[in-house]
Amino acid sequence: MSGPDVRLTAWVHGSVQGVGFRWWTRCRALELGLTGYAANQPDGQVRVLAQGPREAGEKLLQLLEGAPAWPAQPGRVDKVVAEWSPPDEQFEGFVER
Repeated sequence: MSGPDVRLTAWVHGSVQGVGFRWWTRCRALELGLTGYAANQPDGQVRVLAQGPREAGEKLLQLLEGAPAWPAQPGRVDKVVAEWSPPDEQFEGFVER
């Protein structure tokens, strides 16, 4: 996917911890050529920070929001709050934190 690089920061609300959601997100992000991480938050959310072409970030956001994918998204997503910004640091690959 092409286009200028951007940073997507998404806070995923719902039943998303302890169900393989970060692993699933990592796999989808790597398939889309994105770098960054997915991290559990103390309040039960998962924070996803993904950098790369805007088109790829938009696709990941759609998947986080529940767009059909295989394998199916684990857990239950109630809401995703997203913020776009310019990338400001470099990441190697996409990891679970």
